[in-house]
Amino acid sequence: MEKKNDGELTGQIIGAAIDVHKELGPGLLESAYEECLSHELTLRRISFERQRTLPIAYKGIKLDCGYRMDLVVDRTVIVELKSIECVEPVHEAQLLTYMKLSNIRMGLLINFNVPMLKNGIKRFVL
Repeated sequence: MEKKNDGELTGQIIGAAIDVHKELGPGLLESAYEECLSHELTLRRISFERQRTLPIAYKGIKLDCGYRMDLVVDRTVIVELKSIECVEPVHEAQLLTYMKLSNIRMGLLINFNVPMLKNGIKRFVL
């Protein structure tokens, strides 16, 4: 499969998320959106990993502290999913930390609990 540029890939991920949101609307659990977005990415033949573990390197050893990234798309974009009233700075910090620890420079924070999904999407680049 041909490698996509960052803008094209994030556009496809956002398009898939919008389709999920149009079908389901706000108000469901994050796990439901993750399942449906994963299905939508599969239908679009976009490669991804679900719940990828993120060990922490500390003083020369790797520690499994239980951190998991919701989706890693095409090994180049971390997608952190939320279904919450309001995105807080701690949610943005979580994604930025995941990006730093994984050396993945692109991230999307998607909150499905909004009337219009475009208002629930934030894109981050390191």
